[in-house]
Amino acid sequence: MEKTVYIIGHRNPDTDSVVSAAAYAALKQAQGLKNHRAARAGKISPQTEYIFERFGVPVPEYLPDLIPKASYYLSDPPLTIPAEVSVWEALERMQQEGQRVLPIVDRNQRYLSMFHYRGFSQYIITHINPQKKADFPVSIDHLLRLLSARPITLFNQGEVRMSPIVVAAASFEFFKAHLEALSPEDALVIVGDREDIQRHCVERRVRALILSNGLTLEGDLAALAEKNRLSVISSPYDTSSTAMLIIYSAPVGFMGDAFVPLMKLSDPIRKIREPLSHAPSRHLPIGDDQGRVAGVIFEGDLTREPNIEVIMVDHNEPAQAIEGIENYRVLEVIDHHRLGNLSTRYPITFINRVVGATCTIIAGLYREQRVSLEKNIASILLCGILADTLALQSATTTDTDRETAAYLASITGLDPKVLGQELQAAADQVNSRPAEELITLDMKEYAEQGARFSVSQIETGNPAPLAARKEEIAAALEALRSAKDYLFSSLLVTDVTVLDSLLFVAGKASFIPYLNFPLMEEGIYILKDVVSRKKQLTPLLSELVEQAHTT
Repeated sequence: MEKTVYIIGHRNPDTDSVVSAAAYAALKQAQGLKNHRAARAGKISPQTEYIFERFGVPVPEYLPDLIPKASYYLSDPPLTIPAEVSVWEALERMQQEGQRVLPIVDRNQRYLSMFHYRGFSQYIITHINPQKKADFPVSIDHLLRLLSARPITLFNQGEVRMSPIVVAAASFEFFKAHLEALSPEDALVIVGDREDIQRHCVERRVRALILSNGLTLEGDLAALAEKNRLSVISSPYDTSSTAMLIIYSAPVGFMGDAFVPLMKLSDPIRKIREPLSHAPSRHLPIGDDQGRVAGVIFEGDLTREPNIEVIMVDHNEPAQAIEGIENYRVLEVIDHHRLGNLSTRYPITFINRVVGATCTIIAGLYREQRVSLEKNIASILLCGILADTLALQSATTTDTDRETAAYLASITGLDPKVLGQELQAAADQVNSRPAEELITLDMKEYAEQGARFSVSQIETGNPAPLAARKEEIAAALEALRSAKDYLFSSLLVTDVTVLDSLLFVAGKASFIPYLNFPLMEEGIYILKDVVSRKKQLTPLLSELVEQAHTT
């Protein structure tokens, strides 16, 4: 099975992160790489939602994490067996496909039980017991197919019933007594050319008369069988071979092991390890939420690489990446931030450029690789650049960003200035979001001097309502800081109308004195001319953390 390659930005993504993933996935797919899919590692902001809805681009798939799951280790399409298929056909299928187990399913592909050799052996040992006469589940149709038999008369041939198998090898009188001790109307009688027994069975209206060695009925007996609604078939095999094959004609559903549980595609590997270790042949069926079988996982499958690979956009630090990314092969990194401590086992494509937005890099890749830009993709790329550079006013804005924005504007017919104002109007809706959501919409975690801290950022044209919610925001930041054991947690609220910011901080008492920014009021600092978390704020905070560590 072809691996799925997720193109994904950082946790709690901003507009640039989500748009970069969507646009780069579109580029890959235009190059024929249909297995590349855009994803996001968190909720999207009102601004991002507005962009994707306005330009009719599907929002990237939400992945809460990349913790290894059962679905990531399935490879081949599922091999299943319908419950009504005979045991013989199931065994043939297992041999042909080289399978040790087969999930038994209903007509809607929903899991019923597992067919495996041990379960089959236990069934045979239980039912072929000289101390106990056994009934076998069987239909006349199964007998016809398995025996390659010739039908003479047929009635209710599709019905599966429990039937005793009677071999007419004794004297006539003994046979009659033996038949009466059973349930004649359910019995399958195997007989050769003994006309007395044939006639008695027809008159007694057994369920079916199976003639061995290709024999047939005399004309009057055939007519009587038709009248008495008795099925008669002619087997090409001798009596002993016919009797043996009948055992294998039972529907495989009757021999399935219902104690083998169906695990879900979404189940983490840690959840399936124990039941997998106890499962027959170390195989477990994997299904969707409707109980339909999606595949079978073998214990050995967990030793190979999963069928997921990753391309990281708009970040390169593992601390900012989606949870669980360390379990997968990273193929590429496309970013415009500082270098973190990412390490890989294989060489990768790493593109890191000094520009104001990852969307600028993605747009450049379209041009470098001579792939035509669809108008809707060009539109969201322009939005991504404007969002991450504060409509080209941020300190991080470069000439490359400006030239790329002009190029995209020429394709889309959009006015960057007007579009920037519209994006800001959409961004201002963030003011009404709950504080717990505000601090995680675009949050990044950093590590310096052995300490971890978080810096979130939102943009608005009116920060006053947020300043009025100081206590609510402070409480949310402190809850986050305490839960993650951060040195501090902070929220940068950037005023896009004057290009200044407010910094909300909740931190450990030992660190707060090192914050030397102008104080608006307790817990809120004024950052004049600071609008970039990446280029302006984070370097300052890193210096302060280092001072606190060395003092």
